[in-house]
Amino acid sequence: MARFRSLWQASLNATKRALSWNLEDSMLPTERLVSSFNSKDSISLQRLGSIRRYAGPFARSKLQLDGVKDVIAVASGKGGVGKSTTAVNLAVALANKCNLKVGLLDADVYGPSVPMMMKIDRKPDITEDKKMIPIENYGVRCMSMGFLVEQDAPIVWRGPMVMSALEKMTRGVSWGKLDILVVDMPPGTGDAQLTITQSLQLSGAVIISTPQDVALLDARRGVKMFSKVEVPILGFIENMSCFKCPHCGEPSYIFGKGGTRKTADSMGHHFIGEIPIEVDIRTCSDNGTPIVISSPDSGVSQAYCEAAWSIVKKLEELAKGTTFQPEINL
Repeated sequence: MARFRSLWQASLNATKRALSWNLEDSMLPTERLVSSFNSKDSISLQRLGSIRRYAGPFARSKLQLDGVKDVIAVASGKGGVGKSTTAVNLAVALANKCNLKVGLLDADVYGPSVPMMMKIDRKPDITEDKKMIPIENYGVRCMSMGFLVEQDAPIVWRGPMVMSALEKMTRGVSWGKLDILVVDMPPGTGDAQLTITQSLQLSGAVIISTPQDVALLDARRGVKMFSKVEVPILGFIENMSCFKCPHCGEPSYIFGKGGTRKTADSMGHHFIGEIPIEVDIRTCSDNGTPIVISSPDSGVSQAYCEAAWSIVKKLEELAKGTTFQPEINL
């Protein structure tokens, strides 16, 4: 117990020094968010200039990040399905293939992996108004809790501390002008996820799952959470869909076949595409060079790029028929 307390205190002190915030002052009223889950108000997509906003009880209480046109969440109901790898490659594809200005927020506080996957090993600079400046690599502006703590330091936090950290990570960053901010969400449907959906005006969510039933069960929970907080589902991506033999090319469906597509169809949502299991995805991630950059002509890279284009198209579809409405900018 003494060792646990020592690790917890060391982690807390290091992060407080790095971010310089008051945990109690920045706590979010999550209880108020949960108590209003039963609201039946409908959502209407609204647009002011090139900034999208959604009207509804949840949307009206949120603030838009200044200069950011769209914020999309890349989420999964459980860990271990390749959510972060997918988020990184989608962000890089959106920047390099779709020619958009893209940011990547690593909101997976307990397991930040963007620093390694994007080969970033320094701390962000601070503006005069005490906001952090994202670190750019591969054409993507990145922010992660992993930039602020030692690489091997455990983040042993209670719920309110995590919510306070996410508050700082969302509102305490100077993103500049972005077409899309990709948020690598923490896995699950708890306090951290509610904090992000409350803090950010999300344009939509992309659900990542592997094909097996145990992963899809949690993916359904994630979809229902986003529905309750009035965030549109942009679609499902099936990760680890199959393994293709490097010698004969024969696919092996290790986790089952087509489960994610069937789930998307049954819930009335768009199926974006499939990403197979490949050794190169793992080696490129470990080396800090996303496969979209290191092997742009590979089949896997093409799959990520097609998924990125599908997301852009879905956002454009959501933007049709919009009206003007005043907005509040951070």
